[in-house]
Amino acid sequence: MPVAARGDQSPTPHHGALESLLDRVSRGDQEAFETLYTAVAGAVLGLVRRVVRDSAQSEEVAQEVLIEVWRSAARFDPQKGSAMAWIMTLTHRRAVDRVRSAQAAADRDHKAGVSAYTAPFDEVSEQVERRLEREQVRRCLEQLTELQRESVTLAYYRGYTYRETADLLDTALGTVKTRLRDGLIRLRDCLGVSA
Repeated sequence: MPVAARGDQSPTPHHGALESLLDRVSRGDQEAFETLYTAVAGAVLGLVRRVVRDSAQSEEVAQEVLIEVWRSAARFDPQKGSAMAWIMTLTHRRAVDRVRSAQAAADRDHKAGVSAYTAPFDEVSEQVERRLEREQVRRCLEQLTELQRESVTLAYYRGYTYRETADLLDTALGTVKTRLRDGLIRLRDCLGVSA
């Protein structure tokens, strides 16, 4: 049974009539439920629309509320408030739950989208960047002394050990180590790399 639009609703029965209808609904009286449904569906849908703000979801939530009224009518306690207040409380809670659920789903989707994002790889810009870095290293190497430059080149670009570098340069191992250290410090400063 679709939820009645505002203009299709019958006038709401007086205060005690809804309580009586709810009592009969709690015992499975379908005619009482039809009457109750007709009496409150417009108000239920109106409240849901104000909270949910989406027509299709509002109708769905209103249907869920009215089904809940059918299933849980026995829980209504007239000592705690009117039947209409009880139904509208169920309505408000269900509508707020739907809004929270929709927001949580949107947040999960957003989080999943952000974590799955990979920046596009631009091969040309990567090549240009590598070429510029190589050029900068070459310029900085040119600023080193000849022994520093040869030591760094042999040890770091050609893969020789410190001992092999010292032998190739016919220089003492301690001197090569000192020149390497000094050369690397000058390279670091020239390239703007922080220690």
